[in-house]
Amino acid sequence: MGHEALTQVLRHLPEITDKNLLVGTKHADDAGVYKLTDELAVINTLDFFPPIIDDPYTFGQISAANALSDVYAMGGIPRLAMNIVAFPASLDLSILQEIINGSTDKLKEAGVILIGGHSIEDKEIKYGLSVTGLVHPKKVITNAGAKPGDKLILTKPIGVGVITTALKNGKAKPDDVQDAIDSMKSLNNKASFAMQEIGVNACTDITGFGLLGHAMEMAEASNMAMTFKVKEIPFFPKAVELVKKSANHPKTIKSNKEYLANKIKIADDIKPEYENLLHDPQTSGGLLISVSPEKFQNLLERLSSAGVQASVVGEVAKKRDGAVIIVEN
Repeated sequence: MGHEALTQVLRHLPEITDKNLLVGTKHADDAGVYKLTDELAVINTLDFFPPIIDDPYTFGQISAANALSDVYAMGGIPRLAMNIVAFPASLDLSILQEIINGSTDKLKEAGVILIGGHSIEDKEIKYGLSVTGLVHPKKVITNAGAKPGDKLILTKPIGVGVITTALKNGKAKPDDVQDAIDSMKSLNNKASFAMQEIGVNACTDITGFGLLGHAMEMAEASNMAMTFKVKEIPFFPKAVELVKKSANHPKTIKSNKEYLANKIKIADDIKPEYENLLHDPQTSGGLLISVSPEKFQNLLERLSSAGVQASVVGEVAKKRDGAVIIVEN
């Protein structure tokens, strides 16, 4: 579902006034958070989608990493998960078994317990998980706390939507895109632990609405503006090559661009391939972290020591008239 369609649906939901609901639907955050006690809050999230690659085991791994990411983005620790399965009766059950095997192995890596799930028959495979995590109520990290002068740090390269589309269309070979597959399989736990240790102002993970779409959610939730530097943003090299042909564009690049058309300003010297990649829908993408200028260097060092190759990609500024997001070279 596109950003505009989802926004139209959510705006009609009744306002919830429960004092223990710390994060709901108001700011399009990554997950919901509910306070149980003064020392404990629960994080709930859910995600599922059709296969983006052919290998079922790897698809299961990516699906799990993707679902867990919402909890990591909120500064929480995932603890429990449940399968969500749609599977055609005509297909061999060994395919589903491999999907679940891949997912279960990734959950074990994260220290998460699989406690059940639900399945239906469908014409197309769809798989994902609901995830429950824990966090201290005063240590929740939302997308609404970015402050002027904050540095924006991104923890994974951009471009997996274009790469997986080209792969499905036979325009790319698996060996050409292994770095993107490895990125999607990798957990955001190390990046999350680092930002919890250093202390940051806001965070979101980059998924279906692309880098600029999720940055817009953070900017609007924080009542801020943001500037991005394209030359500082990490892109998968193969994605830069593949995106030059429109046949390799996921459909949501177009809808993501249309939704943000009146809210962003992109410099005239930005090449079309980079503009399209800024709207590319990601699966199991990295964290976009807003951190104070006093702490960003410490965070980069902590991320590097944890094996996370992070980049400073932009900066937060006070909201002004005109574009909320500015993209420069």
